[in-house]
Amino acid sequence: MTDPVKVANVAEVPPGEMLLVDVNGDEVALANVDGTIYAISDQCTHMGGRLSQGLLEGTVVTCPLHAGQFDVATGAVVSEPPDEPLTCYRTEVSDGGEIFVIAR
Repeated sequence: MTDPVKVANVAEVPPGEMLLVDVNGDEVALANVDGTIYAISDQCTHMGGRLSQGLLEGTVVTCPLHAGQFDVATGAVVSEPPDEPLTCYRTEVSDGGEIFVIAR
C-alpha cells in the first residue's frame, strides 16, 4: 500500500458536488455524499466520459456522455451502458478537513 496523498480540503467539495483531483498521475473524482467523501476513477468505463462533470444524486453519478450510472460508494454499475465497474480509492479526512486518497 502506498502513502496517503493529500488532494483537497472538504470545503472544496460541498455536499452533492464532485471534484477532479490528481493522485500520483491518476485522474480521480471526489464525491461528497452527505459529508462522506468517496473517490472513484474519473473516467467512465464505457466511453471515457469525465464523471467529475456528471450529475451526482445520492451515491449515484451519471456520466455526461451517455447517461451511464455508477455508485460512487462501491464503483458498481447502476445502469448500462457501461458494463464494467469503476476503480474505487480509499479516502481519509483529517480533523482539519484535509482529504487524503490512498493511491493504488
